[in-house]
Amino acid sequence: MMAEFLATHTRAEMIWLGIGFFAQAMFSARFLVQWVASERARRSIVPEAFWYFSCFGGVLLLAYAIHRHDPVFILGQAFGLVIYVRNIWFLRSARQTAREPG
Repeated sequence: MMAEFLATHTRAEMIWLGIGFFAQAMFSARFLVQWVASERARRSIVPEAFWYFSCFGGVLLLAYAIHRHDPVFILGQAFGLVIYVRNIWFLRSARQTAREPG
């Protein structure tokens, strides 16, 4: 079965499949980060790393979706990226404001 799969897919397709699986793993890692942080705090929290995993995984998944020509997946990932980048912007702005004297 695996030999047949490998024989019917080009090297480029296999690389893109690998990118897709890696992207999904990065995107899914954010839930593990959020779960562990919430368990440690004993309350629901969203740590900064959640947004970085979301952004990194989202960019990779968007690239994969574009490669696959999947308009539903492209739209979903593109919209999500706006939210992830905005949350990172908020975190960085808050950090900058906290460092300013006054």
